[in-house]
Order: sequence, then structure tokens, then C-alpha cells
Amino acid sequence: MKKPLYINSHGILTRKANTLQFINEENKKTIPIHAINEINCFGKVSLKSGASSLLMKEGIIVNFFNKYGFYEGSLYPRVQLNSGLVVVKQSEHYLDKEKRCFIAKQFVESIQHNILKTLKYYSKKGKDLDEYIKIIEKEEVSGDINQIMSSEAWIWKNFYSSFNNILKKFHMDKREIRPPTNEINALISFGNSLLYSTALSEIYQTYLHPSVSYLHEPSDRRFSLSLDLADMFKPIIVDRVIFKLVNTNKITEKHFVNDMGFLLNDKGRQIFISEYQKKLETTIKHPTLNRKVSYRYLIRLEGYKLIKHILGDKEYESFRMWW
Repeated sequence: MKKPLYINSHGILTRKANTLQFINEENKKTIPIHAINEINCFGKVSLKSGASSLLMKEGIIVNFFNKYGFYEGSLYPRVQLNSGLVVVKQSEHYLDKEKRCFIAKQFVESIQHNILKTLKYYSKKGKDLDEYIKIIEKEEVSGDINQIMSSEAWIWKNFYSSFNNILKKFHMDKREIRPPTNEINALISFGNSLLYSTALSEIYQTYLHPSVSYLHEPSDRRFSLSLDLADMFKPIIVDRVIFKLVNTNKITEKHFVNDMGFLLNDKGRQIFISEYQKKLETTIKHPTLNRKVSYRYLIRLEGYKLIKHILGDKEYESFRMWW
């Protein structure tokens, strides 16, 4: 089974025959090319032309992150699965306001549902969350794209406000991003960046174009569809990982550095990535496929469902956690 590769140190990726080598001052490590499906670079990593060529040939995305864990960009291979019809229909559903709003509303209703599932899970564990559950349940997602985005922002704001009632340590005043102003904001930013890159890799396995999105505005400098898909899974992947790591003391104050903003140190990143990867590999029985699928594969399934919707085969119903 292919797995993501996470590089936390500085170094050079080079090619040796038909495989890769990562070289730095400490050692030289061989990386079997057929064992990986993506590479995530958190250190300063340079790619030799031979390595870049091999990665592009094998269809392996390389994602780059800055020292705060923010996604900066990707080396994106030539599209393997190409359908002009899908891209045309995907663009049509963005340009048509009604069609775009339908999909965006589905995304936000998924976010709302999955946040409520998470809050109710912790409420059953004795956390005082009734106030936040009621507020989020009352929010009706409707209207034009600006109203839908406003509802999304309100839902996230109240969800983040509930963190202090879930977490046993650290404090969350409000969501602050650039740079993260405390430990929890640092964890959220790091986890979200990981999930965005995972979503991008899953979109690559479909006919969808990663730059044509519906909730987030398409941008010249980002693959905004990965933001759309990732947001639905944040509450059950990223936030659940954060709650577990903090509440079990696997992540503590010693795993952060305050350098004009909080960021995880090398050990902290390793702990987070390990738990994040376990969550992605967790399997659940799918009600319609009638087989177990991983959390990671659920993201790809959203891509397949979107394709069926824009082609007129089956109306899109966004992911709602059912377990």
C-alpha cells in the first residue's frame, strides 16, 4: 500500500536509477518510488531535475510548507486522468450562480453536520457543549454565495469557541492564522495544511480540475477545490486528532516554539503527522459501497460524487458522518 512521505529536515531529493534518494548532512536515505503516493516537505528541500522528472512520470505530487506549517505550493504532475467534458461542466457549475450555490450549500451543510457530530460525541463524554450545539443547530444555510459563506464562518466561529470546553489544557481565544498566536491555533493551521494537501492528492486521482471550486473563490495561486473538500473533513480528522493529542498529553508545551508566532517543533510535527496518518488510514463500513473504506478514500469519493452531479447522473449530497 502506497503512503505519503513526510520530510521534516533540510536536504536534497535526487534520483538514483529508478528510485529516489534524500541527502542531507546527517545521512543518505533511499526512498522506493513505488511505495509513496505523495511527498510533503516541511524542511527546505531542493529537487534535482532527475528526481523531478521521475516524480512527474510516476504522478507523485510534492507539497511544500513553510516553517509555520502553512501550505506554500506543489510540484503538480501532468494530469493523468483528463476529461475535457468534466472540466467544462465543472466550470459551468461555477459560472451558474444557482448551480454554484447548490454545491456550496451542500459543502457547508456537511461542515455543520460533522461539527455537530463531533460536539455531540464530546458532550456524551461529559463536556459542557449544549450552548454551542444549540447555536450551530439553529444556523440555516441558505441564500447567495456570500450568505452561505457567512453561515460557514459563523459555524466555525462557534465551533472554535467550544474548544476551551473540550481541551484539558491550552486556551483558544479566537482563530488567528498568520502567524498562529497560541498552541491551538498552531495545531489547527498545521492540521488544516496537511488535510488540504491530502485533498489535493485525492482530487488528482479523479477527472476534476483542482482550481475550479464552489465555496472558496477560485484563485490564481491555489488549488481551491482542495479547500472545499477538505473543510468537510476537518471536524472529524484534524480537530479530532488535536483533541486526542492534547487531552492525552502526547502534545505538550515542550512541542512548540514561539518564533514571532507559535509553531510545532520537529518532534511535535512527527507526533502530529503520525496520529494524522493513523486517522486517515482508519476504516469504516460504507453504507452504499457495502465495504470498508478509509477516511482518506472518503475524500476521493466526494470527488466522484461531484463528477456524477456536474454530468447530470446523480444529484450531489455532501458527506455526512453516519457513525
